[in-house]
Amino acid sequence: MTNPISPGPQQSRAAKIKGYFFAGLLVLVPITLTVYIIYELFLAIDGILRQVVFVVLRESFGGIFTTQPIPGMGFVALLLLILGTGMAARSYFGKKIVEVGDRSLNRIPFISRIYGTVRQISQALFGEQREFFKKTVLVPFPSPGMWRLGFYVQDVRGEVQETLQQDIVSVFVPHTPNPTGGFLVFFPKDKVVELEMPVEDALHLIISGGTAVPRRRAAQHMMLTRDHLESLQKKTE
Repeated sequence: MTNPISPGPQQSRAAKIKGYFFAGLLVLVPITLTVYIIYELFLAIDGILRQVVFVVLRESFGGIFTTQPIPGMGFVALLLLILGTGMAARSYFGKKIVEVGDRSLNRIPFISRIYGTVRQISQALFGEQREFFKKTVLVPFPSPGMWRLGFYVQDVRGEVQETLQQDIVSVFVPHTPNPTGGFLVFFPKDKVVELEMPVEDALHLIISGGTAVPRRRAAQHMMLTRDHLESLQKKTE
């Protein structure tokens, strides 16, 4: 009978170094990528108005601003522009100007379609009464027996609901790993299962391909899908 070969000192040391190396990657890669993404976003936003602000300041104050634009100047200017526009739009005269602008743009062919679509998306994302992506749901997509995470948009009214003659809801079903693309799908309300999973957690789950389930919620989600599996299957039959 032979004894199992135990790892030698060289193998043990190499395994430890390998473990340290991957542990370092797990720490440094997320931090580095996060800092890089934030840095690139800052440069992109800052570049929108930095040159314009620099020219204005140079013309107004002369020699003080004759070298190069100050980093961050465009970013601050853009924030101030957004805040100032918001304050103006909340005033009585500001509201009237916005209404006149809306009516004017809506009368221009082709531009009216683009402007109307962008305005609806902006209202959904930034409006005070927004209900955009407020709930995470499970839907039988692309076929019965297959389930995908989606985001409830709203209860459907009008021609779609009247044609199908049942309660219909619209759900955005995102792609993995890029949730900015996907499908807008209409489902009967009784086919959609609402989850307690926050939208942020669902996005992490989709982007990671199912590997980034938060630990504090993983067991709850597993129990939820297990308890509802039979009823979900019956709904799609």
